[in-house]
Amino acid sequence: MTDPIKSELRRILRAARKAHVAALPDSTRGLLFHRPPAPLLARIGDQAVIGLYHASAYEAPAGGYARFFYEAGHSIALPRFAAADAPMTFARHSDPYGESDLEAGPFGILQPGAGAEPLVPDVLFVPLVGFTATGARLGQGGGHYDRWLAEHRPTLAVGLAWDVQLCDALPAEPHDAALDAVITPTRIYGHLN
Repeated sequence: MTDPIKSELRRILRAARKAHVAALPDSTRGLLFHRPPAPLLARIGDQAVIGLYHASAYEAPAGGYARFFYEAGHSIALPRFAAADAPMTFARHSDPYGESDLEAGPFGILQPGAGAEPLVPDVLFVPLVGFTATGARLGQGGGHYDRWLAEHRPTLAVGLAWDVQLCDALPAEPHDAALDAVITPTRIYGHLN
């Protein structure tokens, strides 16, 4: 059953996110989310598999991080769904510059092709609709990341967001997975120690 409070929050936060991104000059937007902050990099091992996402138009972009970690020698993994009702898995993303290895998945989001090598991220960058300073996350509503994180802890889970997505509080349910940190263009929320 859909939580009406969460649904309304998603509507409000998506509208605020869209307005915020639309108001950013292209020159500014192009400079953001290219290099992870040093406190986060200090927590990531040299051989860590980095899980990212293919951002929609108004989500915090993850492509710059994909290119950064790829150049640093990390394996990059993106979510993949065999079908709309299948669990989320991750597979190798081998072309973060041209995206030639991606195809449309069941939700219309680009994902690694069926032949891509399955991977399990050690660090997972998570998209979100809203977040709190303590790491609570409001996602799209499908529960895919919550279920994946429940099965793969202690994976380091880091949200990428615009500052406008910060909320004082969010309704939480027992299955909602908290994030270790959230990175916005202006600061880091959470604990990376």
